[in-house]
Amino acid sequence: MKLSGSCHCGAVTFEMESKTPYPYMRCYCSICRKVGGNSGHAINLMAEAGSLKVQGAQAKGIYNAVIDGTPSPAERHFCRTCGSHLWVWDPRWPDLVHPHAGSLDTPLPRPPETVHIMLAFKPDWIDVPEGPGHVHFQEYPDLSIEDWHRSKGLYET
Repeated sequence: MKLSGSCHCGAVTFEMESKTPYPYMRCYCSICRKVGGNSGHAINLMAEAGSLKVQGAQAKGIYNAVIDGTPSPAERHFCRTCGSHLWVWDPRWPDLVHPHAGSLDTPLPRPPETVHIMLAFKPDWIDVPEGPGHVHFQEYPDLSIEDWHRSKGLYET
């Protein structure tokens, strides 16, 4: 599936190909919450890094979050004009790029369940939905993004 996205001000636009387009996983870690300035979670997808095409790259910045006192090699790409977070790329997995679902302009399919991760780092004031269709993990989930899509018969070939 072709995913197209942009920042809020339109200075940066991008597109990429994804075989895993369901926005099923919500991350509550402090990095996702704070760099996105959101109310509780970020939703990242997975796409093929080699398919990434960017217009307006000169307006883009990169932030490497500090984890336990050490800068992470993961590059969090954002628009320097409006501050919108766009995607994450990590040299440890160079073939993958993880667009933030909120930056995508392409309508995304509705996931059959929502996986809530990194709940050990969630502030107490954030309510996390429970019940059927919601799976919870204190840290990382059991399945990767690709494995989850495959287990649900949603992996696009």
